[in-house]
Amino acid sequence: MNMTNANIKKEFSVPYYVPVGNEKVIFTAAYNQGLSILLKGPTGCGKTRFVEAMAYELDRPLITVSCHDDLTTADLVGRYLLKDGVTEWVDGPLTRAVREGAICYLDEVVEARKDTTVVLHPLSDYRRQLPLERLGVTLDAAPGFCLVVSYNPGYQSVLKDLKDSTRQRMVAIEFDYPTPEVEQGIVAKESKISSLQAAKLVKLGQAIRRLETGGLREVASTRVLIAAGQLVAEGLSLRDAALAAIAGPLTDDMQVGNGLRKMVEVYLQD
Repeated sequence: MNMTNANIKKEFSVPYYVPVGNEKVIFTAAYNQGLSILLKGPTGCGKTRFVEAMAYELDRPLITVSCHDDLTTADLVGRYLLKDGVTEWVDGPLTRAVREGAICYLDEVVEARKDTTVVLHPLSDYRRQLPLERLGVTLDAAPGFCLVVSYNPGYQSVLKDLKDSTRQRMVAIEFDYPTPEVEQGIVAKESKISSLQAAKLVKLGQAIRRLETGGLREVASTRVLIAAGQLVAEGLSLRDAALAAIAGPLTDDMQVGNGLRKMVEVYLQD
């Protein structure tokens, strides 16, 4: 996905990110000093929206990469491709960001292979350089370039974690779900439902987050609450919307699923 600043301004003509701490101040300070940024927080809590908002605020193009375990260094940096019988070099998203002075956002960076993320080291320290070994050149990052990565600590394990040498090259900003009052406003605005309906969905979400069960790998994020609200805006009842957008996606475990459905019945009574 390549979202430029022009795209962002077109889609979001009014502020759409709600600050909940000093994350904006830290991001701006790190950006001004040419430092790389690490965002940590649970899924669906607003990390990606935050990066989009900061790109808008700083008037920089944004290039986003969704990381996965098949992501190679060539996918990030670039490769030679055959076009019309001629072999030519095609920049990857990271290289484009370095050349253009864009913000490069690597979403869920721990999903990428460790040998792939090593290419980030010379970019994320004082050098701010990207070696292109296949071209035999080293690029200096253009003014305005910023490397931002994110991951969900809930998935952290020995096999999926950032190397210490990578972490210590970055400024960390920690995220969590917003307070119920703030989240209620977000859900109501994003899904265009009433504050009362949003409050009921948030109350259900808060209850799910307090659960302690091995069959629930992730709790109800702000993202799924908004999705439920969008179904309500289309005419579904709160109950049916919550079953489809919250309880259904969160687990395949029959026992846990039954428990979530009972919670929906209790918290979203007509």
